Amino acid sequence: MAKICKVLAEEEALINKKLPKELLLRIFSYLDVVSLCRCAQVSKQWNILALDGSNWQRIDLFNFQTDIEGDVVENISKRCGGFLKKLSLRGCQSVEDAALKTFAQNCNHIEELNLNDCKKLTDITCQHLSKYCPKLVHLDIGSCSQITDLSLKAIGEGCPNMEHINISWCDQVSMSGVEALAKGCRKLKAFICKGCSLIGDEAVHELTKYCPDLRVINLLGCSSISDESIQYVSQRCPKIHYLCISNCSHLSDQSLIALGQGCHYLRTLEVAGCSLFTDSGFQALAKNCHFLERMDLEECILITDNTLCYLAAGCPRLQKLSLSHCELITDDGIRHLGTSACSSEHLSVLELDNCPLITDQSLDHLITCHSLERIELYDCQLITRTGIRKIRLNSIDTGPSHTSLQAKDDRSPKRPNATLKFPPPFVKCD
Repeated sequence: MAKICKVLAEEEALINKKLPKELLLRIFSYLDVVSLCRCAQVSKQWNILALDGSNWQRIDLFNFQTDIEGDVVENISKRCGGFLKKLSLRGCQSVEDAALKTFAQNCNHIEELNLNDCKKLTDITCQHLSKYCPKLVHLDIGSCSQITDLSLKAIGEGCPNMEHINISWCDQVSMSGVEALAKGCRKLKAFICKGCSLIGDEAVHELTKYCPDLRVINLLGCSSISDESIQYVSQRCPKIHYLCISNCSHLSDQSLIALGQGCHYLRTLEVAGCSLFTDSGFQALAKNCHFLERMDLEECILITDNTLCYLAAGCPRLQKLSLSHCELITDDGIRHLGTSACSSEHLSVLELDNCPLITDQSLDHLITCHSLERIELYDCQLITRTGIRKIRLNSIDTGPSHTSLQAKDDRSPKRPNATLKFPPPFVKCD
């Protein structure tokens, strides 16, 4: 028996010799960072295989953010060298410019770099990236609060292949930085700048002037922009499919009219908190934007059932719609939505939180929406348990697949929190 075990052990030990190095490396390439590090401790040969640079082309260190310091980044860059194409240091707040300098010098082939929330980084890092990393395509420096216009100017000068950049919450960035970036990075397809208070109409003018190929623009909370900015987007960026202008409080119906005229391929539109928008604006939008799939109209407080009528008629692909805090919406508006072309095949999420005029009749109108997976009805005081029970029973009969459904009703003395599981829709209410 001992002899047999010895033979088997020898056979297993030969696996490293029986398989060519190329095949072993291919096997190791499917492992994540943690698994590679564990394999590196098995034997000398496995250490060599696990730490081979070809296995470290894509590294995400987010789960280790509290432990990552500059020397770790430097060691990775020296070992991976020209192999590394994608690195995420998101949330690694101990990493400083010196480590990123070493990284940039050693990893010239980097294409995607996520430095979101690396708060110690400054413009010096972007200057090094500009100098050593010309293949950079995707850069996230969101929440790096020390970043200024100098960073965008550096990226514009040295990273001509840039397609996606996130500068959200970099509140020192202004028009001059955006202009320099746009001039140098004319392949830009996605521009994310949430919460950049210095970004105004002039910045959007320069951005759209030099980057007509933009598909994604996020200006959430850029409170300085006006209808003029949206007109630039409409006139110069016809390929745009995602636009977020939520909490841009100065925008009026003129923005929606402009989008309807020039952005016919919009699929996602987020306008939460745009309190000046009215039915007239959404009428113009729905007339030409027939590819819309997701819309966030939360706190568009002036819209009425007419907006739902326009969307029902003009947006047959609508999948997700948020109407929370749209307090003028009534059952009649939901009726238009429930009988529309989108309702039976596409509509999967409907948010109606804090719509005080909604009653059980709205739930009746939604019974034929067989694709509906979730309805949110928090603080809809006129919704009763009877209405919820009815739509639940209907979904049991017609639902195509099983999903979790939760219903909460504080008005029930016996069961204040009832949780059931059955086919869609997924109903939430308080």
